Amino acid sequence: MSTHSYYHAYLNRDRMVHIVDTDPAICEALSILFRLEGFQTTFSLDAAHFLNVVERRWPDVAIINMAVGSDSGLPLLRRVKALRTGAPVVMLPNHHNIDAAVTAMKLGATDVLSKPIDSEHLLSVVRDALRRDVHVGAMQGGHRPVEVRGFAQLTPREREVLQLITNGQSNKEAGRELGISPRTIEVHRARVMEKLGARNTADLMRIVLTS
Repeated sequence: MSTHSYYHAYLNRDRMVHIVDTDPAICEALSILFRLEGFQTTFSLDAAHFLNVVERRWPDVAIINMAVGSDSGLPLLRRVKALRTGAPVVMLPNHHNIDAAVTAMKLGATDVLSKPIDSEHLLSVVRDALRRDVHVGAMQGGHRPVEVRGFAQLTPREREVLQLITNGQSNKEAGRELGISPRTIEVHRARVMEKLGARNTADLMRIVLTS
């Protein structure tokens, strides 16, 4: 594995990709694709299973077919967006349907990709979407980023530290990822908490995730 690939796998190791498609072969192929990039994956062959799993663990990324059996995949897209986790959702249409694609984009889909799936393009769409601060820039109605009080005052480095903390990383892990010492992370963390008015890490998570 190249250093570049290893770095991606390291970054992605806690991220969950949930694939929703009635075709087990597509679910399996996409699972392998994302696992090779270091992601955790799970898949659902129907809407009920997806909603059941989402109650317990929401995905960091959702890949949803436009048609889930006899149902439309659009209500699932709505459901993920209603959670306001900022998770990117990529929709996969079985047939070229411009109206459905436009509706999906209006509902906040990150992208609508046609089949056969270009795996490199899919990965780059997901990577770009995750890079856009998925937790902090949680989308509201697919358009306006939620304003976390005090977020505008954070420096780019403080935003990176906040992102890693909300991903559940320790000072040591965050320091390793950003190439700085755990002590420096601690200083940034303290400033972030002060600016956002958080008393502790749990409070910080609550502020970010409920904003």
